[in-house]
Formats: sequence, C-alpha cells, structure tokens
Amino acid sequence: MAGTHASRLRGLTAEFTEYRPYRQGDDSRRLDWKLLARTDRAHLRITDERATRTTLIVLDASASMAFPETTMEKWAQACRLAVGLTAVARGEGDPAGVSVVTPSGVTRIPPRARKGVIGDVARTFDAITPGGVVDLRPGLDGVRAGWRVVLLSDFLGGEQAVTSRSRELVIGGVEVYAIHIVAAAELAPGDALRVATDPEEPGLRRLLHPAAIEEYQATFLSWRKRLADGFRQSGVEYLEVRSNEDTPTVIRQIARGAGQRRNAR
Repeated sequence: MAGTHASRLRGLTAEFTEYRPYRQGDDSRRLDWKLLARTDRAHLRITDERATRTTLIVLDASASMAFPETTMEKWAQACRLAVGLTAVARGEGDPAGVSVVTPSGVTRIPPRARKGVIGDVARTFDAITPGGVVDLRPGLDGVRAGWRVVLLSDFLGGEQAVTSRSRELVIGGVEVYAIHIVAAAELAPGDALRVATDPEEPGLRRLLHPAAIEEYQATFLSWRKRLADGFRQSGVEYLEVRSNEDTPTVIRQIARGAGQRRNAR
C-alpha cells in the first residue's frame, strides 16, 4: 500500500528519481529501453516508492507501572504516550495497534488503519488496572519485518530477556523503540525516614534512611545506564521519559527521531 515511508522495493513506480548503470543480475524490467535505444547504454530507471509501516505499541501493565499508588503516574504517562503515538501513526496513514501485557495474558488490538482505532486504544486502557508481574515478550508475538514496535515500560524485571528479544527483532528488520517510563519519586525518594515496599513483591520491604537513599540513587542510576546501553547496542532507539514530563513534547521527540531514522535510510 502507498504511504509516507520509503519502501524497500525500488524501481517499479511512475515517480522517477534517478538513473543507474545496469549491473549483471539487475532486474531487466527496470531497464529504460528508450534510453538504451537512443544511447546504446543500459541504465536502470530508479524510482522512489512509498509504503505504509505497521506500528505496534506494547504496553507494560505490571504492578510497578502503578507507582506511586496514589496517582499511578507511570501508567498514566504510558497510556497518554500510547494514545498519542497511535494518533501519529494514523496521521501518517499507517496501521496501528497495541498489545497490553498483563499477568493474565495479552490484550490486543490488531494493527489497523481505520480512524476508530485511537478510541479503541483509549477504551482498552481505561479497562485495565496494572498489577502483578509480567513478561513483555508475548506482547511481541506476530511482529513481522518492516514493522515499527514501541515498548512502553519501566523495565523493572526481565529487562535482559526483552533486550535480547528486541535485538532479534532488529536483526529481522523491525524498527524498535524502547520508551523507559521513570517516576519522579523513583529518582528522588526524599530524605524522610520511611519504609519502601516493592509493588511486585509486597513482602520485600526496605527501611529508607539518608545513607540508604544515597546508595539507592547511585544503584538506580547505574542500572538505568546499563539498560540504555543494552538497548542501544542492540540497535534499539532508547529514550527515558519522566512520568511528569509534558506528553505532547515527548511524542514530538519520538516522532522526530523516527523521521530522522527513516531519512537516514
């Protein structure tokens, strides 16, 4: 189907781009026979085809995405980004869909190009409350070469497995984006003496005092750097997003990066 993205297939449309000398093994159907008759030189008529790019947004609905419990900032930001990116894809004429990974399975809206998909995505998120522990990899089932995949997660658990799977997709010709959602309270838990509880392991509790907070922040920073390096070394576009960042600004940043990546081809 015709779309806004440069196609991997070149040479059979009416939109002329350039000539290139014929080389052994080239498809003879791309020869400009009129030019050959005039000059006795064989050249290919190269054209610039456009195609659609299917977009799949994979959303993490684990318990840690509901942090902080009172506001669920990470989940809210992830849902806003997912709806916004679906709208961007639809604006380019691309089929778009989502896979929401929950402990009980994957809730899917298959990629489609109709306008109503944006509302379908929003209503799907309204019906889901994050909880439990999830593995993002099943949300990537069915992805095919040429697709664009956007991961929206805090990656707190199973990050090595999803990084490895993302690398496999990139090798297979899939464009992968990892959007790391981080809550402001995770970056600066505060200096007050209190107890922290792991939302995915309620029995795991930590007493936070100034020394522990300082150690935690150093460890969290080191882990985030390793996560970013792991994705980028796998050919994945990685972006850390704060839960309180302006959503439209982030969406424009992601879309601009996708455009630059597309033009680089």
